[in-house]
Amino acid sequence: MTSMVQQAPLTAPPIDYAAIAPLLIVLAAACLAVLVEAFLPRHQRWPAQVTLSVVALGAAGLSLALYAGNGPDGITTLANSLAVDRPTLFLWGTLLALGLGSILLIADRSVEPGGAFVASAAMRAAVGGRGNGELIEPPEDRSYGTPGLAPTMQTEVFPFTLFALAGMMAFCAANDLLTMFVALEVLSLPLYLMCGLARRRRLLSQESAVKYFLLGAFASAFFLYGLALIYGYAGSVRFTDIANAAAGSARSDALLLGGLALLVVGLMFKGSVGPFHTWTPDVYQGAPTPVTAFMAACTKVAAFGGILRVLHVAFGDTRWEWRGVLWAIAIASMAIGAVIGLTQTDIKRMIAYSSVAHAGFLLIGAMAITEQGISGTLFYLLAYGFTTLAVFGVISLVRDANGEATHLSQWAGLAKRSPVVAGVMTFLLLALAGIPLTSGFTAKFAVFSAAFNDGMAPLVVIALVASAVAAFFYVRVIVLMYFSEPAADGPTVTVPGAFTTAAITLGVLITLLLGIAPTLALSWAGGGGFVG
Repeated sequence: MTSMVQQAPLTAPPIDYAAIAPLLIVLAAACLAVLVEAFLPRHQRWPAQVTLSVVALGAAGLSLALYAGNGPDGITTLANSLAVDRPTLFLWGTLLALGLGSILLIADRSVEPGGAFVASAAMRAAVGGRGNGELIEPPEDRSYGTPGLAPTMQTEVFPFTLFALAGMMAFCAANDLLTMFVALEVLSLPLYLMCGLARRRRLLSQESAVKYFLLGAFASAFFLYGLALIYGYAGSVRFTDIANAAAGSARSDALLLGGLALLVVGLMFKGSVGPFHTWTPDVYQGAPTPVTAFMAACTKVAAFGGILRVLHVAFGDTRWEWRGVLWAIAIASMAIGAVIGLTQTDIKRMIAYSSVAHAGFLLIGAMAITEQGISGTLFYLLAYGFTTLAVFGVISLVRDANGEATHLSQWAGLAKRSPVVAGVMTFLLLALAGIPLTSGFTAKFAVFSAAFNDGMAPLVVIALVASAVAAFFYVRVIVLMYFSEPAADGPTVTVPGAFTTAAITLGVLITLLLGIAPTLALSWAGGGGFVG
């Protein structure tokens, strides 16, 4: 006799559309941008893509502000796969603001005639080259533009940027490891492509894209294998379930600690934390400078937003098992960034090693499993992101006949050629060094005080020493700009267009504001903890 089992009807999980509206708006804009590429004539794509991107980011920011003012302090939605809490809202706001500045740098076509991106992604490096194939500068572009004029811009970079930004927003809001992995791939794949789209130095750009792709795939495999081990331990990939299993399980911790170790490799790679930083100098140097600015600012925010959530929600109760390992990683990152940064002769590579050192400082704040640690790290991400965005905007202005002049020797006497650009760069470098009255000082003070109060005083002392060492290579550039004679055939400073001017001004103003009046941002960053 056959028995019939009555099954409950399947119901769709509840979705709080107001909470995830900023993410949905960015994703929808990215999809619309793909349609723009498919259906609009080539000469109409650039204005359409710029307008669409700016409007989408503005609309996402408006929806975020409305929800932050009226919504609850913390919820989970989409079958508990996304957590929208106060840290998530802060990170989303930071990403949208930095994304707007990045879009402005990407859209500029005045600093580099035709834009920083190649007219066709399929164009070979040897076209129009000067011997080594690293410079592409065709005299005319009969396929895509008006003969005799500068070639048009590869506008596919705009949907790439929006998709990457949406992936970053999902990554720092993910409430389980599977959602985090999918978001990791969504943010990474567009970046791999964007790194190879530089108009000039095509071979270097393509090389950076291949290196980033191969090493990124390797790091993603580590993350996925760690996810599998943790699922085998906890029977779930949700952060709260992992935390409950780690707190109350009598089984061996081998799977848990092994999975966490592999997860850490994947997360630290994306955050440019040494010794998992090997992609950073080459990719920062070879990618188009607007893309480098986007990666340096936004990817760091997303990566450490994810690291904070993993450490605090899933593994907060097991911090005595992993804190020693992260101590060693933080010390290694600070040492690598500070010491090797001293030896660099290319300014983009120098900022890359600066990023590695700052990743070590950020990791100190992330290890402090307290509300002060959360707020200090979030504030640091905001401050560092805008300073770095403005730094790369300034770097794009110093140019010679071959494009950007990134060798340090070419920056000698820059103050005599352009006092304004040299002054802005000096202020930004001092902020990276953590000098008072800049956002860098306030951010370091917030992170170091949180770590000190959580019992990590020796690590704070090491971080202060690393900060002092790292200050030398910032000061070296300042001395070079003001106390060296410019070469007769040295580079010139290009007058920036409206987009680049707006991006640099935004970065400088926020760097100054967060240094002299940080209270509002600090209070917003400390508005609440994570939900699970």
